[in-house]
Amino acid sequence: MNKLAIFTRNFSSSSPLNVIKTVTVIGGGLMGSGIAQVTAQAGQNVTIVDLQPELLEKAQKSIQNNLTRVAKKTFKDDAAKIENFVKDAASRIKTSTKVEDAVNADLIIEAIVEKLDVKQQLFNKLDQVSFYFSFLAYPNIGGLTHCESPGGWSLRGPLSFMTNTLFIKDLFFLFLWQHIPGDASKEDIDIGMKLGAGYPMGPFELADYTGLDTNRFVMQVMYEMTKNPVFKPIPLLDKMVAEGKLGIKTGEGFYKYNKGGRVK
Repeated sequence: MNKLAIFTRNFSSSSPLNVIKTVTVIGGGLMGSGIAQVTAQAGQNVTIVDLQPELLEKAQKSIQNNLTRVAKKTFKDDAAKIENFVKDAASRIKTSTKVEDAVNADLIIEAIVEKLDVKQQLFNKLDQVSFYFSFLAYPNIGGLTHCESPGGWSLRGPLSFMTNTLFIKDLFFLFLWQHIPGDASKEDIDIGMKLGAGYPMGPFELADYTGLDTNRFVMQVMYEMTKNPVFKPIPLLDKMVAEGKLGIKTGEGFYKYNKGGRVK
């Protein structure tokens, strides 16, 4: 349930994709960089906005590596096509540390931390500097003065090689693993979900990718909103976050990682 609030300029609701030429992604993390990558691959010019220059640099390196991986998979051993694909897509991506640089885009996609107050601060900032836009969100988050809500878009990551992953179900598996007796390991569950349900990634792999701190925060919000025991705090998740084991971004979560990927 990694929710994305999506702002668009006031274009016709009948064929908005026909007029989207420029896209701004606010947030340079895993989700934001993934969205920027697939947007550039689709032919749009995209700007990634983040207040942290080091995060933007990391995002660019990640995108470059992912583009190369996609190109090699698509074009096999054709070096010229691989080089052209990577160069073409990368040339459409710019970065900025200024939110003001977002307002001239046809589409602004928010992909920042899952904290309501931080999101509202961003929305208010955009509201102050933007001429006019429509606001599409799932769920709706207030704080805007010129706001229309024709629908809700929910994108779930990692976008570069996964679409429509059911994030809530992944949290549910974390709950099951902790609270229901059984012999299945995290590896067993991940393999089972990939082979049996067609998941591109298993729930524990995805939790590491999105960040255990993000998972923990989402569960806290869902529990406060619904009081559903499925979202009650998971002691192991609390412990791992407290120890700084947040997943890929820290080198260890449910699994361990190095620069080459997951440690087997």
